[in-house]
Amino acid sequence: MTIAQNIADINTQLQGTQAHLIAVTKTKPISDLEQAYQAGCKVFGENKVQEMVSKWEVLPKDIQWHLIGHLQSNKVKYIAPFVSLIHSVDSFKLLQEINKQAVKNERVIDCLLQIYIAQEDTKFGLSEEEAIELLESPELKELQHIRLVGLMGMASNTDNQEQIRVEFKSLKQLFDRIAKTYQLPNTAWKEISMGMSGDFLIAAEEGSTLVRVGSAIFGHR
Repeated sequence: MTIAQNIADINTQLQGTQAHLIAVTKTKPISDLEQAYQAGCKVFGENKVQEMVSKWEVLPKDIQWHLIGHLQSNKVKYIAPFVSLIHSVDSFKLLQEINKQAVKNERVIDCLLQIYIAQEDTKFGLSEEEAIELLESPELKELQHIRLVGLMGMASNTDNQEQIRVEFKSLKQLFDRIAKTYQLPNTAWKEISMGMSGDFLIAAEEGSTLVRVGSAIFGHR
């Protein structure tokens, strides 16, 4: 199967759901990204800031770049001029830095709060309580150059599909509660980023709007 065929196949599987495909392009050569672009895929997800910047510099400017990996505050300035969506906001401090860099670039940057939903210790993210605390912080209103548009989560790395489904369901339920309760000038709740190559169909069934798919498009490294 070619990259174009894989993209077409995934999009067919996502028909009838709310989920849109993000091609996860980390570690992939520019030639692979060009093939995905030619196949109509214009939303790319990168884990590392440096790699994202170097690819952005040489690829067409109508591509939307999503930062999906853990983001350090000191790296925000490199992506602030062009990033479309930051999936991995896991602290108020990081949100403040994104806002600061967005001001410098005269932009409003869309962000997702990363929520810890997995049954393992290796993932980043806010607990439900920490997310609520962040949303209730009086200082949040002052950040006028960020927009919180949704939540992101990563399911446990397990073959137990029922467990994965339960974790995705919990993120969707949290999203629904937050969207109803926290209507602020700098929020527009619309995105749930969950699901990767191994579990994107379950995620789509459970209400994901953004699935992050790499190896099912480009093959394994």
